[in-house]
Amino acid sequence: MSSADKNLSVFKTEGLPDISSKKFGILVAEWNTEVTEKLFEGAYQTLINNGASPENIERGNVPGSFELTLGAQWFAERRDIDAVIALGVVIQGETKHNDYINHAVAQGITNVSLKSGKPVIFGVLTPNNMEQALDRAGGVHGNKGDEAAITAIKMLGLNNQIATAGAY
Repeated sequence: MSSADKNLSVFKTEGLPDISSKKFGILVAEWNTEVTEKLFEGAYQTLINNGASPENIERGNVPGSFELTLGAQWFAERRDIDAVIALGVVIQGETKHNDYINHAVAQGITNVSLKSGKPVIFGVLTPNNMEQALDRAGGVHGNKGDEAAITAIKMLGLNNQIATAGAY
């Protein structure tokens, strides 16, 4: 389902795990700050609203979305970080730069998650224009930051479920 048909800020919250002791790293791309700051606000507030402690949320800034991958790796390498949320936006322009960047970032985030065994969440918008980006950063389609944070929480819950089931 496309985000044009779904509100990114509406999700099921039943059965969410206790995250009061979990530590989150949130990476924010500085490119298109009008959008990325709104993504951060959404992710941060969703974590707080679902039980995260403010002192357990650490923010890191990177110059652009391409740098999210390395920043995510640095956060994921830390023993005290339980989940990483990578937030950015790459707007389609007159060249194909967005195709290359989006593919590289998606693959890189996936690789970091698999390598670290931790949830590393892809919270990168890939819109055609600034209006679509703003619509998905707290506008008419909700906030991708909210969705990224709830995804991190749910993945921590799944990890706990699997680890608990395997500990007979």
